Amino acid sequence: MFTIGDFAKHGRVSVRMLRHYDALGLLRPARVDPVTGYRWYEAAQLARLNRVIALKELGFSLDQVGAVLDERVTAEELRGMLRLRQAELETAMAEAAARLTRVGTRLRTIENEGTMPADEIVVKSLPPVRLAELTGVAESYAPQDIGPVIGPLYEDLCRRVETAGVLPTGPGLAYYEEAPGGEPGSVLVHAGLPVAAAVRAEDLGAGVRIVELPGVERAATVVHRGAMDDVLPTAQALARWIDAHGHRSAGYARELTLACPEDPDQWVTELQEPLAS
Repeated sequence: MFTIGDFAKHGRVSVRMLRHYDALGLLRPARVDPVTGYRWYEAAQLARLNRVIALKELGFSLDQVGAVLDERVTAEELRGMLRLRQAELETAMAEAAARLTRVGTRLRTIENEGTMPADEIVVKSLPPVRLAELTGVAESYAPQDIGPVIGPLYEDLCRRVETAGVLPTGPGLAYYEEAPGGEPGSVLVHAGLPVAAAVRAEDLGAGVRIVELPGVERAATVVHRGAMDDVLPTAQALARWIDAHGHRSAGYARELTLACPEDPDQWVTELQEPLAS
């Protein structure tokens, strides 16, 4: 089972939103500790969370969302609703078009629930790595908030590395942590490239840090193929596997870039989620 914080990370929503859904009866925790009041969730509840958010993005009020879910709407019926809304959003303003993309991502997540073979997920140790990195803050862990932050960070970092004549010693590695002192739910984004011991931060200009990212004894890993805007189905399949095998997450998943051609649909990224010992 997951704590409310871990479940929020895997669902790419805020803890505050989960508490609100609990208060409305839309998504109750699987268990509440009678002594501490701590909420615990199961990976299977991601399916209901995906439906709540998809229906909300369709324009339903939360009361209407509850009514639809209580009638046990099927995935096919939900796909029909989403496609109808898709036709409407295609003619709307840019902000509505961005919402359409998020609806499409949640839809693909629903359609792919339980379809990833378990043998695609591998538990392994992660070696320590020396990184040159740039950091920024994203409003949330949602793909639509991470992308506009990490993309420019990598563009800037790669330009600095190339200008300095530095050759990275391996593929790019992104990692995340709670943003210290930031708004609730905000995430500190680290965009890193592995470099040799001789490379110094001052070689790469202001703002670049050289960090020794510690190794991880055990991490559940899976390869995601495609744009990171569409990472939810892969990330949530990994979350279900972790829960089904009795593991617990020990933090945000790292993202190792295995291939990054111009077409984002051809990207290959390994998600590496640390496991608690």
